[in-house]
Amino acid sequence: MQEKGVYLDNSACTRLDERVLEAMKPYFFETYAVATSEFGYSMGIEAKEGLEKARENLAKKLGAEPGELIFTSGATESSNMALKGVALALKSKKKRHILVSRIEDFPVLNTAKALEKQGFELTFLDVDSKGRLEPETLRKAIREETALVSVQQANQEIGTVQELSVLSEICEEKGVLLHTDATHSFTRLPLDMGKLPVDLVTLAAHTLHGPRGIGGLFVREETPLQKFMDGGFQEKNRRAGVENIPGAVGFAKAVELVKPEETRRLKDMQDRVIARTLAEIPDVSLNGCKNARLPQNANLSFHYVEGESITLHLDMRGFSVSTGSACFSRSLQASHVLLGIGGDHERAHGSVRFSFGRFNQMEDAEAVVDNIKEVVCRLREISPLSKK
Repeated sequence: MQEKGVYLDNSACTRLDERVLEAMKPYFFETYAVATSEFGYSMGIEAKEGLEKARENLAKKLGAEPGELIFTSGATESSNMALKGVALALKSKKKRHILVSRIEDFPVLNTAKALEKQGFELTFLDVDSKGRLEPETLRKAIREETALVSVQQANQEIGTVQELSVLSEICEEKGVLLHTDATHSFTRLPLDMGKLPVDLVTLAAHTLHGPRGIGGLFVREETPLQKFMDGGFQEKNRRAGVENIPGAVGFAKAVELVKPEETRRLKDMQDRVIARTLAEIPDVSLNGCKNARLPQNANLSFHYVEGESITLHLDMRGFSVSTGSACFSRSLQASHVLLGIGGDHERAHGSVRFSFGRFNQMEDAEAVVDNIKEVVCRLREISPLSKK
């Protein structure tokens, strides 16, 4: 039994780093005005400078120009803005076809479905058994009336990393805009807009030990994008609403704090959990690619038991993990990601995701495997699904 809880659901949300909070505090208590131009009052000008410095730092990390980054309330708004903004901007040009990979996260999937109800044609792109989108599948699906393709850089549930460089080159060759959701990959995987012909990128801080409620959307210069929310003229008249300056500053600080050695440490924990689990527990399958995957993600299916039962028993032992994607914690539906890679309902319901963060140690990885061995063994003894 763990005396202190071990949080292993960092793909859902991460603990705020204290250094991020310290960077944000002045914009709550000292420079708390709205951002104003050089013709405004002093506190407003200082607030504006803080906002633009954060934008500049984030853009630099992304290999973009500061003017190409729009601050949003998070990944959901960013993906809504990208898909709806482009679709509506190109609607008059009879570009009414949208391509989306079958295993995208809900902000992309449900936004695309909403556009379908408005008269746009939606095509889901199939992936292989590891969650990879084959370049030829994308190439064949693009049509003259295709307005936008949306393919995540890495999957939120099984961690599979897409060949974004190849996919983006196909879209560029076909003259089609490409949006990618980098919520779980930004800073953990290379992502350079100076080298990749990607037009729109969704970003968020909550997976990087940054604050919740702040995100970003990279929009390459001259990309057609209809304004998503009406109101004021903030963000160069691309996104209405008073800017979340403390959030923007915290987002930039969170990105600054992510170092390569930390990412390598997360991968070591991931590798340890995968290796030990596959070697020490029978009837377990790894979901996603073994090599081309996020460094912080381990997703495994434990056959003949329910993932929900595993998570509840681990919780009683002090471990926080998720079954399927975090979005399924309140639903009885099987994971659309695991079904999308050809898994059946039994495999989907028996899946558990372990995702590591800055405040985890290798001892956490070892301990969760020790405990899950006991949990799975006991559950299989009483499971009607278990092999006799």
